[in-house]
Amino acid sequence: MTAGVWGFVAAGLVLAVLTLAYVLRPLWRTRRVAGLAVVAGLTFATGLTYFAIGTPAALDSAQRRAPETLADAISQLEAELKRDPNQIEGWRLLGRAYVAEGNTKKAADALGRALKLSPDDPDLLAETAEMRALAAPQRQFDAEGVAMLRHAIEVQPMHQRARWFLGIAQRQAKQPEEAARTWEPLLAVVDAAAAEPLRAQIDAARKEAGLAPLPTPAASASTGGLKVKVTVAPALASRVPPNASLFVIARQPGGPPMPVAAEKRAARDFPLEVTLDDGDSPMPTLKLSQLERVEVLARISASGDATPQAGDLEAVAKPTGNTGVIELVIDTVRP
Repeated sequence: MTAGVWGFVAAGLVLAVLTLAYVLRPLWRTRRVAGLAVVAGLTFATGLTYFAIGTPAALDSAQRRAPETLADAISQLEAELKRDPNQIEGWRLLGRAYVAEGNTKKAADALGRALKLSPDDPDLLAETAEMRALAAPQRQFDAEGVAMLRHAIEVQPMHQRARWFLGIAQRQAKQPEEAARTWEPLLAVVDAAAAEPLRAQIDAARKEAGLAPLPTPAASASTGGLKVKVTVAPALASRVPPNASLFVIARQPGGPPMPVAAEKRAARDFPLEVTLDDGDSPMPTLKLSQLERVEVLARISASGDATPQAGDLEAVAKPTGNTGVIELVIDTVRP
């Protein structure tokens, strides 16, 4: 095996490991150095792979030259974007490479170029707003960054990073009550490990606003709950990924998309029964027991993300009372 092939294999292995670390990172605020290290490694490995096999010129062995350093990768990518500036992913990759170099100002500019090409991409809106804040002298979100985060949430109401960053921006702007309201819906979609520190941040914001802390789930009142039996249609049973997540959600009929009660389970061992009650309500101002009727739906997510995505398996939402039993059959593939 040639040295070039060994280099590609090594880059591919590094990329796979670092991609998992990047994607599965929790909502981080104080571990900025560790986060930047992950991005740096991811960028370098991605750059190596991209320029080794990702361009048409790579088919010509005479022109193929994998970058040997991060600076070399950045130089090649800058040249490629100068030749063709309409590459969204190229600008995103360049932005992350600038982060690895420690140049957050250039990173923000590069992501801004990508955003002009895709102005309604919620991931890109959140990433660009974050980078603008990192490039600011006081590490604060400016008005344009806040507008980006609000637009991301308009496009995707339960976008976790956008909600998290918008809450940070609101606390920076001395708006703790608004920050708490922005963060509270996230409690319905994050796992238990992330929910505890998130709840602590919400309670800190509520304390700043002169509000009482959130009631703990154990202290929440219960009506006996709404039992939801979920099955999967035989035609779709083989399409349930082994590590998928099941979301069972109750929300106001015709109201906002934020749930009044929600549970996340591993998508296995169907038929599966979930009981929704006030302990599953993410918003202290609106409980399941306060609504006479709710709309209940179930969704299987391969990514584990609470935000609906194409390819998710769903059960059509059904109206019902806030107690009793309802049966849902997952029989639809989200377009």
